[in-house]
Amino acid sequence: MRILEDLKNYFGGAGNIWKNGENTFKYKIESLELISNIIIPHFDKYPLVTQKLGDYLLFKTVVNMMKNKEHLTDQGVKKIVAIKASVNNGLSDDLKQAFSEIKPVSRPIVKNKKVPHGQWMAGFSSGEGCFKVVVAKTPNNKLKVRVLIALQITQHTRDEELMTSFITYFGCGKIEKDFRGPKLYYSVYKFAENYEIIIPFFKKYNILGVKSEDFADWCKVAELIKTKDHLTSSGLEKIREIKSVMNKGRYN
Repeated sequence: MRILEDLKNYFGGAGNIWKNGENTFKYKIESLELISNIIIPHFDKYPLVTQKLGDYLLFKTVVNMMKNKEHLTDQGVKKIVAIKASVNNGLSDDLKQAFSEIKPVSRPIVKNKKVPHGQWMAGFSSGEGCFKVVVAKTPNNKLKVRVLIALQITQHTRDEELMTSFITYFGCGKIEKDFRGPKLYYSVYKFAENYEIIIPFFKKYNILGVKSEDFADWCKVAELIKTKDHLTSSGLEKIREIKSVMNKGRYN
């Protein structure tokens, strides 16, 4: 919730934050005036990089239509529904039935998107990244347990071009596809790459929100691995304790 409060303050206190489920909060701005005067100018000045830019451009079209009162006409409503059909998750079943004749508008094409700067990557990773600690069985050491750290960033497959650019940007990692759905991952598994590239990067460009605590714990585990403490019973127990309060464990 802290990061949402920071976001609300950044936008001059506009909008509201409320609890949405056991461990989830939402931040929403619904005022047409605030959206027109604060949100639209912000994202025009600082453009989105992912395919969500296409959603934003369609959203902006609807905002301008509403400012011009077009949403109060039958033709305007149909045009807005056609736009909504191409935004985010599209139309609900009820809207599809009510506007069965509507054809979705074409989404704006977003091409050649790359990481603009380090602060962007830190913000993107704060929202879409995961600092993972894996403890698994192995026959290769006395404790029969191996420990590894991994960075994983998740995104829709439509942003494969952007995600692939992370390999060049960091000089490490790989792209993995999730065959259970339209998702892919930028993953860094090698300890040396995480320790020598990823950790220094995010110490320079800070992770935001509660994920900063996960990153701090992840770094503690990295140091224990670096000093070979993960090969001792006491070190392994310490790693398990740290892992237990990271990511989803932080909310239990």
